[in-house]
Amino acid sequence: MPETPTQPTLYPGQERFVAGPDVVSVAAVDAVDDADVQPAGFWKSAWLELRAKPEFIVSMVLLAMILVVVLFPGLLTSQDPHYGSLEQSLLPPSSEHWFGTDRQGYDIYTRTIYGARASVAVGVLTTIVVVLIGGLLGSVAGFFGGWIDSVIARLADIFFGIPLILAAVVTMQMISSRTVFTVVIVLAVFSWPQIARIARSAAIAVRNEEFITAARSLGASRVRTLFTHVIPNALGPVIVVGTISLGIFIVTEATLSYLGIGLPSTAVSWGIDIAAGQQLLREGTPILFYPAAALAITVLTFMMLGDVLRDALDPKARTR
Repeated sequence: MPETPTQPTLYPGQERFVAGPDVVSVAAVDAVDDADVQPAGFWKSAWLELRAKPEFIVSMVLLAMILVVVLFPGLLTSQDPHYGSLEQSLLPPSSEHWFGTDRQGYDIYTRTIYGARASVAVGVLTTIVVVLIGGLLGSVAGFFGGWIDSVIARLADIFFGIPLILAAVVTMQMISSRTVFTVVIVLAVFSWPQIARIARSAAIAVRNEEFITAARSLGASRVRTLFTHVIPNALGPVIVVGTISLGIFIVTEATLSYLGIGLPSTAVSWGIDIAAGQQLLREGTPILFYPAAALAITVLTFMMLGDVLRDALDPKARTR
């Protein structure tokens, strides 16, 4: 038999019906299933946005391929990039020499593979040094303010007004012993102001947040607050600019090596091979395009990754 619905109950002096606990289960109404409701933090939200972008997937695949080439070049070629014979000079592409050989008899494919090591190493190491120096100085200037901010800002303005390529060319000409670390130090000395400005702006925005005030109220020192709360929350824009700058540093190293003032001529670098291939371009030998294409793909990968990271990590660019 169908159940008889509960009849409304009117209490003395009551003009309207109010459902009692026997009619509506208050516990069922107020119950909230929060098992699947977990607040997403800044980095988790950024990751959810990144993995849905095709540009991020493409750039990560290309980045993985570049890392394999840099870390394990022996898996892709068995020849020695430093060995060449004049008897094999300017050979056309074949099954033995996929990209042919240059004037000295070097295998172009092998040198293109091994050339990624020097160029990418300069870009990665320079980015790390620049982010550490510029990020720390910018965060200190933005968080403490006052005369510290003024001194660091004026120092950054001095270096920021010097063109990177011009400063690197002049400095490298005065150095007799040129290595990867020499190029890294020269590029880092003249490149940190841009990261410092970004970190300073991010630190100024973070220092006024409520959690900074709460940390200070609980007795945290300013130094501890800087390293525990300010710097971690100001890393987003710094990572974005650092990723884009990595591609710029790779191009700068190739430019210096192309001009003959970067890595020594005995090193294997895309810039050195591009300079050597330019001399043969007028003779109809297009060996220039192989290291140039590798350089372009590598720089494009980091630029694409930087653009995607900017959309995900920049609070002003993110879609809420």
